[in-house]
Amino acid sequence: MANHPVQRTAPIAIAPKPPRPEPAVGRTDSFQRLELGSLLGRSPAIGSVSRSASASLNGASVPPCHACRHAGTRCTMSSSDDDEGCVPCQVNGCECSLVTSTSPQSRKRKLNGEHTDDFIGKRSPGVSSRRRHPNSSLSSTAASSSFLEDMANVGGPTMLKRTLGLQDDRYSQYIGPTTDFEPSLINLSSFDPHDESLLSRGTLRRVGDNDTFLMLPDYNTPGHEHVTQDLDAIEAVVAPHGRKLIDLYFRVVHPGFPIIQKHVFIEKYERSYREFTPPILAAVYILAINWWHLSEELSHSPKPNVRELERIIRSTLADAMYRPKLSTVQAGLLLSQRPEGDQWAPTAQLVAIAQELGLHLDCSTWKIPPWERGLRKRLAWALYMQDKWGALVHGRPSHIFSTNWAVKSLTANDFPDVEWDENDIEEKQDIERGRLLFTRVVQLTEILAEILDTFYTLNAMQNVTEAGAQGTQLVLSMAKPIQLKLKEWYSGLPQSIRLDSSYGAGNIQNRLSSVGYLHLAYFATEITLHRRIIRSLASTASNVDPYVQHICRSAAKARLISAMDFVNRLTPNHLRAFWYFASKTNFALIGTFGSLLWATSPGKEEADWYRRRLGEYRWTLSVSSKPGESKGLTEFAMTMLDISTGLLKQLPEKPSMSRSESTTDFAPLSNPGSYSGPGSVIGHFSNVPSRDVSNAQSPQSADYDDSSDEEMDDSYATRM
Repeated sequence: MANHPVQRTAPIAIAPKPPRPEPAVGRTDSFQRLELGSLLGRSPAIGSVSRSASASLNGASVPPCHACRHAGTRCTMSSSDDDEGCVPCQVNGCECSLVTSTSPQSRKRKLNGEHTDDFIGKRSPGVSSRRRHPNSSLSSTAASSSFLEDMANVGGPTMLKRTLGLQDDRYSQYIGPTTDFEPSLINLSSFDPHDESLLSRGTLRRVGDNDTFLMLPDYNTPGHEHVTQDLDAIEAVVAPHGRKLIDLYFRVVHPGFPIIQKHVFIEKYERSYREFTPPILAAVYILAINWWHLSEELSHSPKPNVRELERIIRSTLADAMYRPKLSTVQAGLLLSQRPEGDQWAPTAQLVAIAQELGLHLDCSTWKIPPWERGLRKRLAWALYMQDKWGALVHGRPSHIFSTNWAVKSLTANDFPDVEWDENDIEEKQDIERGRLLFTRVVQLTEILAEILDTFYTLNAMQNVTEAGAQGTQLVLSMAKPIQLKLKEWYSGLPQSIRLDSSYGAGNIQNRLSSVGYLHLAYFATEITLHRRIIRSLASTASNVDPYVQHICRSAAKARLISAMDFVNRLTPNHLRAFWYFASKTNFALIGTFGSLLWATSPGKEEADWYRRRLGEYRWTLSVSSKPGESKGLTEFAMTMLDISTGLLKQLPEKPSMSRSESTTDFAPLSNPGSYSGPGSVIGHFSNVPSRDVSNAQSPQSADYDDSSDEEMDDSYATRM
């Protein structure tokens, strides 16, 4: 290519930016302006609908200009007396008919101190009648004044320059504490009122007392000159079905993975697909095509060439990494949700890009628009999920460490205040459920990260090995506090995202539910903890008290039964919905766990029980593998189950044991010895009921209740 990436160590001569051709009416080639528009409408405090914003100074109503009337968009005037014409015409570089009218000054419309509900005052016909949720806890004076100040400059370049990760002509690089920039010298720079300072290498952007970025121009990066052509090529592949695919994406994917604001995204697309960056547009299309058959209109048409879309996105995403923005992270996260898109290496690249953008930092006090802070937090935690679950399913060390992670926990105010029709109750439920689902998965991921750090790092495994005969006690002592966290997490799940809720059970016809991937992730987390316990028992079997083995194996068996029963209870409304990328491996982990318990069974009777249960589990997976019901999702689990059970056939014949001698069915000892009593290792497990667990419910039973997990979790609580 003619252009080469800008090197951080090479001086950059900052010349005046060359003039750009004026865009056509109704078009803006910037995905970043999409995000600006989407996030300004985050809450009533910073995006409430202004019913009087279109009034003139004397209160009289002024009709829209010709361009806005023709485009069917909202005509909004800037509050600056120096601006000519309405905001949409200024942004699009066209002549406004209001300027040519008589007494143009009298027709300039002020904001009158109130908020407007979108960035450039445009609204699509399908959204104009919608209202925001009346109940929002966000009411920040600072956020409100920041929004008004930004709106006062909406017609010029100042608005985009005040963002950090969403500018349409510059990208940011976080300046860390050990780079060739000395922080104490940076503070000596002369910063203008916008907290920027021009240097030979670029423009310094100070966002906080200790955080500074280097802003560099896009036009010096590879592939920048091909952005428009790439967008045209992407749209040509899916034409004329682009809008239908967008609708399909928001119908299936968005409720379970809300990292894009729906209505503003659609508004931008209705104006022009060129307002996006190539990677994010292609990612939405590729993901939506997986549910092509669910659309009555699309199912009768041939599918677009997915391979061509993948070819285009590989090159455009590679180019975007030279000028990383928040949209780059969004595109990468969406691509990772494809059936075969969860490779480990791209996750490492995404983490590196996010660190370049400062997503690992606490941005709560940064000098950026409030809505951008919320976006950064959501993307940061989505990336955290991608890294931790990727580490689990690929068996690799995580890239994100708690010592270098300062992102605050998510709150309701960090999510976009999506609009809905007051009469559309189902849409309102989807929005609220999506927020809860995403937030709860993040919380569960933090517990998973603790399990990985506690038991599966090289140092942690070495410590257990070095403990020798005391390895099992060490593992159990570390497992107790984590298990209590899991119990608390599960007991606190809102009813709306439980599997047995009226919505989740599929009682509402044709409404897909993604709550399945949340519950599957919970079972995978439980299994990951219990796998380590069972392994420690197997490696030190001769040194472990039989009662300890009984308690641990009974608890593990109960988890396996619950997980299998959960899979058996999934409905087509669950199976056809969006599943997080780790789900196919999480299904397989249930079978892997059963195989581990089979392999470590001390007697033939117990081994035969696991063999039968795994056979039933495979049958359940095969029933769920019908066309159009996440076929690849369960087929992967069946393949892995066949592999593990095939290996188990190579095991020597296990000895036959009487019921009283079976470890799993071992009756509680009247005097368990030094392991018993409050505060002891066995005390953590000592309240497992004394019963014949060989007759436990099979996964085909329909009587399973989620509340049974709480009873199982009591096996980790020390008796008081």
